[in-house]
Amino acid sequence: MTEKSFFAGFGGQGIISLGQIWVYCAMQEGKNVTFFPFYGAEKRGGIARASVIVSDEEIASPLVTTPDSVLVMNSDSLPLCEGLLKAGGVMLINSSLVKEEPRRTGIRVIRLEATGLAEKIGSIRFANMVALGAMARLTGALAITDIEAILKKFFPPDKHHFVPRNVEAIRAGYGAV
Repeated sequence: MTEKSFFAGFGGQGIISLGQIWVYCAMQEGKNVTFFPFYGAEKRGGIARASVIVSDEEIASPLVTTPDSVLVMNSDSLPLCEGLLKAGGVMLINSSLVKEEPRRTGIRVIRLEATGLAEKIGSIRFANMVALGAMARLTGALAITDIEAILKKFFPPDKHHFVPRNVEAIRAGYGAV
């Protein structure tokens, strides 16, 4: 199994953190990974993107030019993700913020109120973790069976009080698709 994914949104949505946690989970599950973050540091709320590869085998090239799956967290990211996604690929759209429909056909589109679900959990800041859970289920790249233990290894001890709500958000996303 090799899954090439591309996550896109704006600064502050936790796209880079999502990518870091995605590959950390995969590593803890014994998989090979690559992670390339990109963000527009020139202004607050600028673009944020992360490309990741999760594989059971060695990864020959870390570049994700034609992803198997994409996450679209804001409207500005839709055209880019639509153009990159491989034919037959999976597009997860945060329908809380993205009202437009993709123009492209021949892809599998799933709409999820990631921000809305996160708000019900307690903060819109958990939208990235809702998306992580949904992407894990849609792609099969992550099992996330031991997610609480993995997050406790990922976060420093002074941040462990955030783990239960992150777990709740991941499970909510996983169960919503």
